[in-house]
Amino acid sequence: MVVSTAAVRSSFLWCMSVIYLLAFSSLYVQIPGLYGSTGILPANRLLKLDGKTPHERFSERPTLLWLTPALGLTAEHGMDLLCLAGMLISLVAMVTEVMRDVPAFLMLWILYFSVYQVGQTFLWFQWDILLLEAGFLAVLAAPLNPMKWLPPSPLPHDNVALWLVRWLLFRLMFASGIVKLTSMCPTWWGLTALNYHYESQCIPTPLAWFAHQLPEWFQKLSVVATYIIEIPIPLLFFAPVRSLRIFSFYAQALLQVLIILSGNYNFFNLLTLTLCLPLLDDKHVTYLFPWLQAKQVTESTPWQRCRSVLTRGTEVLVYSGLFYWTCVLFKLRLTGFTVQSKVGFTSDQFHSALTRVMPVTIWIGVGSLFYRIGSALIRSFTGEDSLRRKVFTCIRCLLFSAVAVFVFTISLVPHTVIDWQSNNNLWPIVKQWNQRVDKFQLVNSYGLFRRMTGVGGRPEVIVEGSNSLQLGWKEYDFLYKPGNVKVAPPFIAPHQPRLDWQLWFAALGSYGH
Repeated sequence: MVVSTAAVRSSFLWCMSVIYLLAFSSLYVQIPGLYGSTGILPANRLLKLDGKTPHERFSERPTLLWLTPALGLTAEHGMDLLCLAGMLISLVAMVTEVMRDVPAFLMLWILYFSVYQVGQTFLWFQWDILLLEAGFLAVLAAPLNPMKWLPPSPLPHDNVALWLVRWLLFRLMFASGIVKLTSMCPTWWGLTALNYHYESQCIPTPLAWFAHQLPEWFQKLSVVATYIIEIPIPLLFFAPVRSLRIFSFYAQALLQVLIILSGNYNFFNLLTLTLCLPLLDDKHVTYLFPWLQAKQVTESTPWQRCRSVLTRGTEVLVYSGLFYWTCVLFKLRLTGFTVQSKVGFTSDQFHSALTRVMPVTIWIGVGSLFYRIGSALIRSFTGEDSLRRKVFTCIRCLLFSAVAVFVFTISLVPHTVIDWQSNNNLWPIVKQWNQRVDKFQLVNSYGLFRRMTGVGGRPEVIVEGSNSLQLGWKEYDFLYKPGNVKVAPPFIAPHQPRLDWQLWFAALGSYGH
């Protein structure tokens, strides 16, 4: 079956437009207080000329904000301008399909990268670098579309671009699961992390209180489910069986929706859901979003029935294997109306297994990528276009495939940081390539919720002030950060109050006087 990826690509690019709009809008309203001349971390301190040439300045800190003096703008107003431009471009791309092309997404990436360069600690979150990496892949996935009045047509190498998005999602989820165990955090190993998470996270939602009241056996079982969703299920992203990929999509979507309901993590979970879209095909995307029409091309073969039987057999093996090994590794047992669980392996066994599994993930990536490239090249030659058109399409596909191989290769460096032995086995030239482009945040390492905070209670930074020492001190409540225990926390996602977030980190630190 040959299926167009037009609907998948269109939905992915539309969602990326929405994410950019949310990110720029959220940051824009916070610029004066964070980066203004009287803000907490004034951006102009990082943009001093100091007698350097333009080339030296851009090499040291590549950002469009170096151009603001020529426009008669301060650094703060320059950031305002970049965010407003990002909001405008993303809004136009969101409402107009023909504008969701390479120039638009390249400009969005440059704009966000420019503000990231002066964002300092308030922009050093994993979702910011995830947006930059996903935004770069959106540039590769977007059509060039020089004729704006015509809707973009699908190309053979679209599947390769969407595969890179799938690989990014795999690295994000797989690493997020692995680091929970490599950190040796006792709450993750004891399956008690969620006993503390809902009340100790930065900005919980009102529903987090109800989640915190769930019985302990259910909290432990939820941690087990998190491990399964984040570690073995991502391997199904590359499964040749369509139904397994769709299953992995809904598993990831379930986790992200539950996080959205219980915690305010800005646009991060929406971005992760966007990265999940390439796990689907056009048939399923148009089922979820009926307004997206895609052309389905089906080639019937005499082996169709045999293939269906093999698919069902594979599904049974995978699902039964997941269930069996979950029961074994986490010692699940039914006790009355509860399911008891505990980790059934040691840290040494886990690290030994990780050392064996990491090379397998790399080779799965290699095989899957080159299968996509080979399929794209075959489709370049077997289309109905003229010979000249076929040659041109094939050359473009080869060039794009070379870029995809390069991106995949340098991504192996951050992918293997969770296992030092696999990282040491990488060719030195791969690490050199990665180091040369590292400042552009094209590929990054991830690992969310590495250690659980708030085990000994939830510390908070309290800000107090007074107009008169005789009148006493008054506590200043933040708009979003938990403070007044009589007020329920709000739903604020996809907005991220970056000062409130940093105060949460500050409360977890230790300071000497």
